[in-house]
Amino acid sequence: MSGELELIRRMYGCFNARDLEQTFATMHEDVVWANGMDGGHVRGRQGVRSYWTRQWAMIDPHVEPLDVSMGPDGEIAVEVHQTVRDLGGKLLSGKRLDISASPPPACRRGRAGRDR
Repeated sequence: MSGELELIRRMYGCFNARDLEQTFATMHEDVVWANGMDGGHVRGRQGVRSYWTRQWAMIDPHVEPLDVSMGPDGEIAVEVHQTVRDLGGKLLSGKRLDISASPPPACRRGRAGRDR
């Protein structure tokens, strides 16, 4: 599981640095990402790019992975701490979240799977 944890840490490190190209280099092309602002999901790298670009114009999220484990159906479960600030730096929220990603074989190939 240490390889998956390192991949997840690298992905979120790139996300926190706002380095989209390096973040997408860790993701499956058909990524499905939870839309925490509007609900539902965004699909594919371009969908995620549009979502994050819009999100970062309104808020400043920072996500730190805390733990990675394998779920009962083979999905990768990631526990993160998410801090959200407004663009002026005021803390809006700080909480732990559980995220599921699949399929695990994609992670073994050096790419994060699809977030459900």
